[in-house]
Amino acid sequence: MQPAPAADPAQLRQEAEEFLRLYHREERGAGDPAARIAAVRAEIDATGTYRHTTDELAHGARVAWRNSNRCIGRLYWRSLRVRDRRDVRDAETVAAEAAAHLREATNGGRIRPVITVFAPDAPGRPGPRIWNEQLVRYAGYADDGGRCTGDPRNAGLTAYATGLGWPGGPGTPFDVLPLVLQGSDDKPRWFELPDDAVHEVFLRHPEDDWFASLGLRWHSVPAISNMCLEIGGICYPAAPFNGWYMGTEIGARNLADTDRYDLLPVVAARLGLDTSTDRTLWKDRALVELNRAVLHSFDSAGVTVTDHHTESRRFLAHLEQETGRGRRVGADWSWIVPPISGAATPVFHRTYDTVQARPLFVHHPEALARARGEEPVPETASAPGPV
Repeated sequence: MQPAPAADPAQLRQEAEEFLRLYHREERGAGDPAARIAAVRAEIDATGTYRHTTDELAHGARVAWRNSNRCIGRLYWRSLRVRDRRDVRDAETVAAEAAAHLREATNGGRIRPVITVFAPDAPGRPGPRIWNEQLVRYAGYADDGGRCTGDPRNAGLTAYATGLGWPGGPGTPFDVLPLVLQGSDDKPRWFELPDDAVHEVFLRHPEDDWFASLGLRWHSVPAISNMCLEIGGICYPAAPFNGWYMGTEIGARNLADTDRYDLLPVVAARLGLDTSTDRTLWKDRALVELNRAVLHSFDSAGVTVTDHHTESRRFLAHLEQETGRGRRVGADWSWIVPPISGAATPVFHRTYDTVQARPLFVHHPEALARARGEEPVPETASAPGPV
């Protein structure tokens, strides 16, 4: 891993001051920010960086969720549980804490929004990195003929983990990938997630008994793990965070996309639909039944999940709430509108402000390369980019 590049001191001071003024304005009892700003400026001048207080870190993480333009589920941003693990830099402890994160978030099925923040980048010393896109992902075993068993999205990282020595799973479409981690001074290594840290839901249909024979399942906690949390100019490159699933993320994307599990033809065939032409709307009918199965299965298992109609109403409530507090809300229409029955939801019938506020979660190019199982090019200084 390349040493973390030194941030521009002037830019860091500016971003730190902007965040501290935000924090002191929004947190009751924080008082006048002048003294804290002066202390942080002195710390930056002396060390090239600065350390957030526990309260500043918690507020910054929650506001980064509030500012996530692609997330429809921001109404409960204040409920985010923040696990401060900034003293953790080694891969073994990151792996153990990642498993602990999943256990806490799972909460017996009543999913809790959680973020675990590991050591930040500092001048000359990078923080740890998590290569996986999410803490729980399914392996994709690609063969020489271009076919893939499992999730094709993860074929690159699966091959990379195998190259590191991972023996692979039993070869099912739903083998849980190991975590590929780098400590601050380490090369990438793989770590199996303990069985008790990975909660899964087996998918059944509310009426069609044959659906169970497909052997489908999905994990309960969507913990994104390769985005950088940026607060006041400080980059936390390993900060896995989760809310809970909206059913369409699983039923309309993960299981249905043609470059993922591509299950619409399978479901349509079992339903006896005419697939000879798109004009029969067989894809639409199969998509609805697949999504019904996801919601039914999570509900039956007692695992938190939301539907796209409910979440659309909640998002408009979030907009109203934030506007009432005098805050602009940025949103990406193409992500906010659900991937099924968009026009039947209220979020479809309006436009959104594309402003991107800070703090924020950022997809850095080198992190995206790692999730594909590619060795990234040497990193450049972190700068806020598209989320």
